Amino acid sequence: MDTSWSGAAEIASAVGTGKVTARAVVDGALQKIDDHNGALNAFTDVVAERARARAKAVDAAFARGEKLGPLAGVPFAVKNLFDVAGLPTRAGSKIGRDLPPAPRDATLIERLEAAGAILVGALNMGEYAYDFTGENIHDGPSRNPHDLTRMTGGSSGGSGAAVAGGLVPLALGSDTNGSIRVPSSFCGIFGLKPTYGRLSRARSFPFVFSLDHLGPLARSTRDLALAYDAMQGPDEGDPGCAVHAVQPVGGKLTRGLGDLRIARAGGHFCTALFAEAEEAVSRVCTALGVSREIDIPEAARARAAAYVITTIEGASLHLERLRRRPDDFDPAVRDRLLAGAMLPAVYLDRAQKFRRWYRARVLELFKDVDVLIAPATPCTAPELGQVTFKLEGVELPVRANIGIHTQPISFIGLPVVVVPVPLSPMPIGVQIITAPWREDIALRVAQTLEAAGAVAAPRPLQF
Repeated sequence: MDTSWSGAAEIASAVGTGKVTARAVVDGALQKIDDHNGALNAFTDVVAERARARAKAVDAAFARGEKLGPLAGVPFAVKNLFDVAGLPTRAGSKIGRDLPPAPRDATLIERLEAAGAILVGALNMGEYAYDFTGENIHDGPSRNPHDLTRMTGGSSGGSGAAVAGGLVPLALGSDTNGSIRVPSSFCGIFGLKPTYGRLSRARSFPFVFSLDHLGPLARSTRDLALAYDAMQGPDEGDPGCAVHAVQPVGGKLTRGLGDLRIARAGGHFCTALFAEAEEAVSRVCTALGVSREIDIPEAARARAAAYVITTIEGASLHLERLRRRPDDFDPAVRDRLLAGAMLPAVYLDRAQKFRRWYRARVLELFKDVDVLIAPATPCTAPELGQVTFKLEGVELPVRANIGIHTQPISFIGLPVVVVPVPLSPMPIGVQIITAPWREDIALRVAQTLEAAGAVAAPRPLQF
């Protein structure tokens, strides 16, 4: 059985029924990484010995007649801000590679491996997650499998490249202002940013504690759901991880839309769009029969407040490193952090007060609607090194404006599934946004769109 482009669900089924061994699956993934990572620059570390040992344990459990987990034999990789036992936690930085090796895996790695999945390595990312492009000056840029001259998006750029390029069927990333959703959009794959507090962040390198989320990227809704189910549960190691009932969603993905009330997000989310982004949103709305539009109040101001919180909290985290090793930062990251360090504390207080007001106003909308549809990015993937793009007749900086439609959502911790619309020549994503703790609804809508053929993760031509 050739598993090189199989999804996580297919691999787990094949391993669990003896059609293929976990060792064969892992060896195939490691070979594909060896063959293609030079072009994609997705991986910074490969843990081949660990992966083969884990595969041997899965195969031995099968030989003993034990019931295997729902992700048995599935290779996965993680953004290199996750602790991986035996590796320094780089967080995309030059400074991080000088750290001692992590003594223990991150909670989400432990939970995926408890479900039978097999870690094969750590992935490239923007320095300290302060990035929307996927371009890292220390490790080089991750490259988009659909066009190697284009960005993957960031900061989980290696995660997007690894999944879209078929190196692994499943990867983990982080999302503070859009860092799962942007690579999912640019690379043409599915991504889940869960509710703030849903999945543990224990033993991962933080960026902005009050905004950070962790979540999966995959090539199907089903695979997102399998990973999400395996990773749920409270964790004392993360004070922000809510003590909330575990909510398995796998069995709900074929239920259809039923009586869900769905609308397009208007106002801010209908502006700053290239034609391809508008086409993608229109296709999704047409497939869902959506004609209604609802404005999200003060979304542009929410984006501005998200920037204030990001830069001030981020600067606070890195002050000592900025004092000791300023020249070892990416200058673009360093300068933004220094700017944040100089902002008055009252700005942070005002931004947080506005955040509470904005959250209350948006939650009111969910009394009248279950799902909001919005663009994930204003455009398809820009070229590597591209500094500006012209939008509505105005020349704008690329890095600062890629997250224009993601920041107002993560600002208040709403769950989102990004679905890929396979336009030509480059795919682009659309956000499916739901009320807090309703990842099940977002995944259900994504599955309905996928089953109807309206969205899909296209296979890159060169792979």
